[in-house]
Amino acid sequence: MMQVLPIQSSATTNENQSPGRLVVLTGPSGVGKGTLMRSLLQRHPELYYSVSVTTRSPRPGEINGKNYYFISRSKFEQLVAQGEFLEWAEFAGNYYGTPREAVLNQVLSGKLVILEIELEGARQIRASFPGALSIFILPPSFEELEQRIRGRGQDSEEAIVRRLRRAQEEVKAADEFDIKIVNDDFETALKAIEAALFK
Repeated sequence: MMQVLPIQSSATTNENQSPGRLVVLTGPSGVGKGTLMRSLLQRHPELYYSVSVTTRSPRPGEINGKNYYFISRSKFEQLVAQGEFLEWAEFAGNYYGTPREAVLNQVLSGKLVILEIELEGARQIRASFPGALSIFILPPSFEELEQRIRGRGQDSEEAIVRRLRRAQEEVKAADEFDIKIVNDDFETALKAIEAALFK
């Protein structure tokens, strides 16, 4: 059972500080969420990026604790049982979750906290925290999305087919979100996210 808290906090540590807010960034696999997120954090180091926990293996160049916390399925299931996640979901055969305590502490301290998560988790956050801002990243076309997923060269054909099937379902959910941004031109998409966060 998820605890429902007002996620736009009135807690402030000084009179100039704005209240914290939770922001959810989602979209289908391969749409470029991670790349957009990295650029956003480089430009705005004041943002708090919540590092997700996952049971999948690290991809080349990924660092434990920076890109994800990589743990075993049994450890993940133990954390679920202990209520340690704000949201969690299974995607492409792996678990993904957002650590609860760190996120809530950052929001309550006045930070803009960004979660880059899968659709199922994003829906959980929307249900638990109706005050959260939700942004859905769309591909310019489904053909382009397939090219991007295949271009990674990291998945088996079976995994690619599964991701593409899932992506078709995810794109249909875009209207559930506050803001939709098409990642056609990277810089344009990034500016649209900045406009949503800092308007």
